[in-house]
Amino acid sequence: MTRETLAADREAAVQQLRDVGLRVTGPRLEVLQLLAAEPHQDVESITEAARERLGTLTSQAVYEMLRNFLETGLVRKFERPGRTAVFELSGPPHHHALCSRCGRVANVEVEAPAPPRKGLRGWRVDDTELVFHGECPDCRGRRPE
Repeated sequence: MTRETLAADREAAVQQLRDVGLRVTGPRLEVLQLLAAEPHQDVESITEAARERLGTLTSQAVYEMLRNFLETGLVRKFERPGRTAVFELSGPPHHHALCSRCGRVANVEVEAPAPPRKGLRGWRVDDTELVFHGECPDCRGRRPE
């Protein structure tokens, strides 16, 4: 990454925090930049990566930041059954693919189907999330153990 790209990413993160009324701090900027560089990270991965750059940072502090980011709409949480949840920056609507072996998550750009007319009588559907389950390319290339 070039110096200009890093500066632009930092300024974008600063603006995101200001736009939602959160105070701009080094740890908050670092977490947003980590998620911009690599989405679908769990709390421990975020904490370790941020700690390398900042020195000290607790998992509890990262949990608190992510809670604030979720409440303000800066990030989204993706639950992986049987595994820890992962986080990504909010952005255009999209869906996910989940590897059943390693837990890897990938974004999928596909149009969601319209809610069914039957079976949801009286419901107001606000959102649809599709999750494609299977094996990622890395796991498909490995031999079964």
